Amino acid sequence: MRDLILGLPEQLRWAARLDVSGVPAADEALVVAMGGSAIGGDVASVIAAEAGRRLSVHRGYGLPGWAARHRPLVVAVSHSGATEETLDAVDAARDAGLDVAAVTTGGVLGDRAAGSGWARVEVPDGPQPRAAMGSLTGAVLRVAEGAGLLPPQADALEEAADVVDRLLGGGDGPGVGLADDLAEALEGRVAVVYGGAGPGAVAARRWKTQINENAKAPAYAGEVPEIDHNEVVGWEAVPGLSLDRIGIVWLRDAGDHPRVDARVRVTAEVIDELVTTAGEVWSTGSGTLARLFSLSVIGDLVSDALAARAGVDPMPVDVITELKERLAREDA
Repeated sequence: MRDLILGLPEQLRWAARLDVSGVPAADEALVVAMGGSAIGGDVASVIAAEAGRRLSVHRGYGLPGWAARHRPLVVAVSHSGATEETLDAVDAARDAGLDVAAVTTGGVLGDRAAGSGWARVEVPDGPQPRAAMGSLTGAVLRVAEGAGLLPPQADALEEAADVVDRLLGGGDGPGVGLADDLAEALEGRVAVVYGGAGPGAVAARRWKTQINENAKAPAYAGEVPEIDHNEVVGWEAVPGLSLDRIGIVWLRDAGDHPRVDARVRVTAEVIDELVTTAGEVWSTGSGTLARLFSLSVIGDLVSDALAARAGVDPMPVDVITELKERLAREDA
């Protein structure tokens, strides 16, 4: 997995070179995707909101009820091209006569796109969608650009690649050392990752899912300021357990709203005696995309380091494979 993480900058540069001139124009977009294929939609929703446009993400079967009336461009993202929920959503989009753009390595989704004449971005093949965040996210951003929803994204992708490159340093950069320190602090603990609304929250979700899949461990994510209205109260229940078995990581972004920055500082002080803080990570870079990737790549590295400490192989996801096989037998 570490080698795949080191390939993230090149994925982003690949996306910066894409030609998406064939994407139909749209006033808004709806990304339909699951798991590691959906994170690109989360990133793009933040970038779109910053540009004053709406890009939503749907994780599930079918389409949300508003889609047939608002008629968004449906961006179907499936690394394998075989994601059950995404294919069902694509069928619903076709039946509703909506424009579709596909982002995939091929598979059934790729075949449907080719057969239907939909816009299609074929991303480089790889072993796991969770290791293709750069290419999947970049492709979604460029598709949204091609639809006229976003300004040109090539420069932002190049900056993100440069920032991640510096953090990785070919496997010996400052981000690697920071991730190893955080993994040491989180070893034997359940990770809880908090980020500010926007880039930090998306990165926190990425941390959670990467620790789940790579380290085969439970992890949870929350968003500031929302946690200040509910979750912080929960740490009062079993402070002994929280101090011994939980580790909070705060993701800090220079672009956070000033009140979010203040809330993070005050919240950390208020819960300090109730739950253990494992550390914090500050974003680097100028643009929103670069800052978001600077936070998320540290989570990728932490998940890999936690897997190494636990003696587990980060690549297979046996429980997911078994779940899919059982569902297939249900359908037989």
